[in-house]
Amino acid sequence: MKFIRNFDIDIIRLKEGEHLFHFEIGEEFLAHFEVIKEVVHKAAIRVDVKLDKRINLIEADFDVQGTVGLTCDRSLEKFNQPLAVQQKILYKYGEEEKEINEEVFLITKDTPAINVAQLIYEFILLAIPAKKIHPEHRIDGDEEEEEDGWIVYEAGEERNEDDTSNAEQNPFWEALKNLKNNE
Repeated sequence: MKFIRNFDIDIIRLKEGEHLFHFEIGEEFLAHFEVIKEVVHKAAIRVDVKLDKRINLIEADFDVQGTVGLTCDRSLEKFNQPLAVQQKILYKYGEEEKEINEEVFLITKDTPAINVAQLIYEFILLAIPAKKIHPEHRIDGDEEEEEDGWIVYEAGEERNEDDTSNAEQNPFWEALKNLKNNE
């Protein structure tokens, strides 16, 4: 828990205006968050936080840059995935501390510090792709196959007779064809 305190930003002493803070994320950070530790085996990330303190709120701009070590879902090879995240969080002053939504937090005027470790953890976790594919195994330049494996047909591309006969038999395809023709 002591390590997480390294991510405290002492806001009560800050004067109005912009302030910059830098954090380095590595394996020690990953050890404190079990979920990310299961997905990421190493990290080399720099987080820059620009706070703009005003009379009624604090605007925090997060810039997360670096790489995380992942394991390919197809080949089980380890590879480095670059990360680049820009996120804005607002801290508004209120009567109690609570999260309004994922981008707005209420804090009191007496709040001595804000801890950004949980936010950084969430930014990193959300930036990791759902499908972790090694760069050597990705299909680049293949215009017919999308990342999720679906085949995309370009407009005007001919289909064989089996495809059209199946479409005519399926009422859903027929309804979609009618919608297309009405445009």
